[in-house]
This record gives sequence, C-alpha cells and structure tokens, in this order.
Amino acid sequence: MQQFFAVIGDPIAHSMSPAMHNELFQLNELDAYYLPLRIKSEDLRVAVAGLRAIGIAGFNVTVPHKEAIMPLLDEIDPLAKAIGAVNTVVNQAGKLVGYNTDGTGYIAGLKEDLQNFNQKKMLIIGAGGAARGIYYALAEAGVEEIDICNRTLDKARKLAMECPYPVKSTLLTIQEAEQLLAQYDCIIQTTSIGMSPHIGEKPLSLKNLNQHAFVSDIIYNPHETAILHEAKQRGVNVQNGLNMFVYQGALAFEKWTGILPDSERMKKNVLQQLGG
Repeated sequence: MQQFFAVIGDPIAHSMSPAMHNELFQLNELDAYYLPLRIKSEDLRVAVAGLRAIGIAGFNVTVPHKEAIMPLLDEIDPLAKAIGAVNTVVNQAGKLVGYNTDGTGYIAGLKEDLQNFNQKKMLIIGAGGAARGIYYALAEAGVEEIDICNRTLDKARKLAMECPYPVKSTLLTIQEAEQLLAQYDCIIQTTSIGMSPHIGEKPLSLKNLNQHAFVSDIIYNPHETAILHEAKQRGVNVQNGLNMFVYQGALAFEKWTGILPDSERMKKNVLQQLGG
C-alpha cells in the first residue's frame, strides 16, 4: 500500500522537498509519494486533522507553522520541545510525533564551509522557529557568543532565556545590529525576507560588514538572496540554505524510513530543480 508524505507551509510553491524526497523514495524502492500542501495559518488545525484522518505517514512543517503546530500533535520529541518548534512529523501507529531537524541539519551544513565555527562570534537575524533550532544547536555545539536581532525584542528575549545550553547573548534591534555588524564573524539570516514574495528585500543593511565575515542565509530558493548578493559584492564568503535544507531533509527521511540517504546526491537533485 502506497504511503503519503507532505510538506505544509505558506508559501509552499517554491519548495524543492517534493522533488528531493520523491527521488529518494524511488532510489530506495519505496512505494511512497510526497506532496506540497499550502496551508494558511487559520486552516492549520483543520489541515492537521485531515492529514491524520487520511493516515499520512509523515510530513515536514515549514514557515509559518513550526511553532503553531505543536499543540496539534500527540507527542513532541524532547529536543523539539526545548526548541519550541517542529519541522518533521512522523505518524507512529496513528500517533503524530513532532521532531526538529533544523538545528542539527544546519550545523552539519555549516561545517562544510566554515572551519572552527564554534570559535566564532555570531549574529542571528530573526527569532522564529528556524532561529530557535539553529540557536540551540550552535549553543549545544559550544559557540560562546550568539547575539540575536529581531524586530520584536520580546521574542528574541524569550528565545535566549529558554535555551538550556550556556551561551552569552545580547539582544539587538535591527538598527543596533546594523551599527555593530563589524564585530561579528558569522551572520545567520533565518527570516523569510528574501524569499517569494519578498525577493529583493533584505532584513538589514551590510554597510558595516566585517570584510572577514561569513554570511549565511537559510533560504535556498532563490539560490542567491539579496543579502547574499550584497555580501558577495563586499567580498565575503557566503552560504545559502541548500546545505541546511538537504541535511535536515536527510534526517527527516531517516526518521520516516530508517534509511539515512546520500546527501551529495540530494544536493545535486535540488540544484538541478533550481536550474543550476
């Protein structure tokens, strides 16, 4: 009997998850299919009930539902509970269990392009579900200074205060972060700014960017966001969200099937879908 999987979010048309996972199902000779489902925030409760009713085998969760979905699940993995966000759901004999593979996937991808990352002073832009996963994973990995800038400082404060790992953090407005940008070795952009329909927009100016800094954006479609384009023009090394996307997807696939797939093949697949 064919199993069904999905990714839910809004927007969702840009997602490469269906192409990536459907190829993995074929390669591993699994009778399964993966669908993109656009779910508006006000429809999330009904949508989850519907997915449960049809017996979906598992699904990914992307913006803006990573936090809102938690009360709608039967069980939350301890790490996801600590982070306060879910990006992967597994149907375990009718019970919907939530996990978070964002942070661990991000760390795995970051290591490929930034040596000694845990010795860097970092700035995270944003304080949503993805930011929480990355912040917690970096803190657990031993990064000692991770500042957070966000439009709403209360949300950033909550993120920092609830982290179970030792880390030093200063909370900044966007304007404050722009002024202090030169002091950071690594800047991590975690918001949806730069993704459709906000292509061309940037969360902050890089005018004061350190020339030796590393700039990371967790968006992978478009391949180069406006902030990465500016960073490259300023001569610094950059990384888009492809690595994080692939590694978090590989970890989700393993939770669904017990199989850890080939991440390099996954990257090639996504790049092909993106036209590069």
